Amino acid sequence: MCVLQDFEAITPNLLARTIETVEGGGLVVLLLKTMSSLKQLYTMTMDVHARYRTSSHDSVAARFNERFILSLASCDDCLVLDDELNVLPISRGKDIEPINEAEEKGKGKQIEQELNELKESLADTKPIGELIKLAKTTDQAKALLTFVEAIAEKTLSSTVALTAARGRGKSAALGMAIAASLAHGYSNIFVTSPSPENLKTLFDFIFKGMDALGYEEHLDYDIVQSTNPDFNKAIVRVNVFREHRQTIQYIQPQDAHVLGQAELVIIDEAAAIPLPLVRNLLGPYLVFMASTINGYEGTGRSLSLKLIQQLRESTRPTAAKNKDDSLAAPTPNSKKSVASGGSGIKARTLREIKLETPIRYGSGDKVEKWLHSVLCLDATVVSRGISGAGCPHPSQCELFYVNRDTLFSYNPASEVFLQRMMALFVASHYKNSPNDLQLMSDAPAHHLFVLLPPLRDDESTLPDPLVVVQVALEGNISKQAILDSLSRGLRSGGDLIPWIISQQTITLRNYRAHGLSGLRHIQIMRA
Repeated sequence: MCVLQDFEAITPNLLARTIETVEGGGLVVLLLKTMSSLKQLYTMTMDVHARYRTSSHDSVAARFNERFILSLASCDDCLVLDDELNVLPISRGKDIEPINEAEEKGKGKQIEQELNELKESLADTKPIGELIKLAKTTDQAKALLTFVEAIAEKTLSSTVALTAARGRGKSAALGMAIAASLAHGYSNIFVTSPSPENLKTLFDFIFKGMDALGYEEHLDYDIVQSTNPDFNKAIVRVNVFREHRQTIQYIQPQDAHVLGQAELVIIDEAAAIPLPLVRNLLGPYLVFMASTINGYEGTGRSLSLKLIQQLRESTRPTAAKNKDDSLAAPTPNSKKSVASGGSGIKARTLREIKLETPIRYGSGDKVEKWLHSVLCLDATVVSRGISGAGCPHPSQCELFYVNRDTLFSYNPASEVFLQRMMALFVASHYKNSPNDLQLMSDAPAHHLFVLLPPLRDDESTLPDPLVVVQVALEGNISKQAILDSLSRGLRSGGDLIPWIISQQTITLRNYRAHGLSGLRHIQIMRA
């Protein structure tokens, strides 16, 4: 059971992190203060709203709350109760049907039997036989097999890309694969992610895998934790000395220059790392990449849309028959060319893995479906029509201002357009989070524009946006507000450009400049 009590402090990121930790059959409980109507939530002041206010824009409209409450009516497994446990009309409680236990048990036994058969067939194979016992789903077991196959080949310039939604066991599979690489004699193993704190699950399963293979802490390996207070004592190094010296070392994504002696590089949450840095991490060694395709860690699709697509094209048979054989042949400068994202990418081989079966709950979970919809986490929404006919000439397109009250009203037509807008944001930028949705909906100084292609005569719905622009109005700061803030050494939220100017030119004659208004673009995303 997960209980979220302080509703005012809830953010989209917090919802994504907590709700998906509840196992199947569990409960997610939202506790609210006494109120006469759920409509009071529409005007509730959230803690995050304090950061959205500026000196000239201090009236926040809680559009995210309104859309969140309205969305509960579409969640099949949602119950809204009052303090006397009466079911409120917004709930779909009367539509909830009991689970057919016999049918569900039959499905569960079939899935479990397939996994057990796979485990039994590999029971006598070392080291995979011991590691695969830790797998929770058939998907995860097959992913581990693919990793171990790549490890056993010990070929240079090979990549294994693992993509899945949250809660499918990506980090656990990577951890078990690293344990397998130790058993295969790999000595220099490097792990990277946006932060070492993100690697807790990965290291947990490294140690579970090592335990399964008979490794003992202090006798066979030592653990080194970070002394950086920002990393909260996260594990950054494992020294293994069972048969020969082996090392598992965490590095920052920008430290590709230390990979001169690397044999295996693991990139966890690759979608949350800028694409040029991910390219720099590729080299003449085995690379494992894992990425969340929709989730709060980083929903950027640039990894799968660009880098993996390039790797996929380079492994086609036509690439090997290219007239310029030097593109496919290793050269002394191959590492440098890989880092620059040039011909080195063409020298790599690629294996792709997708995990679809959830670990904590069943496939097709209704709460997960609702969560992905309300937080716009479905980053795989495909824009229709543009790629086939090509983009129209700019003179034929029109720029529209988006009414946010309508966009976040949870009207079916508005929801379709909102999902397309968010898919464009996600596909165009390497790092997005659900909190961006609340900023877009509630921040009073923020505004949205879309560039739309011409509407055809036979179309009855809005076309897909070609460009989405998010801007913030800044400036118009009073002289007294500037004096008060500078005297305390503080500044209010927003108004980024005026406050930066004030820090550089703190004189009375410049106060007049802060009274001017300006427009700062936050994001410009195109199809």
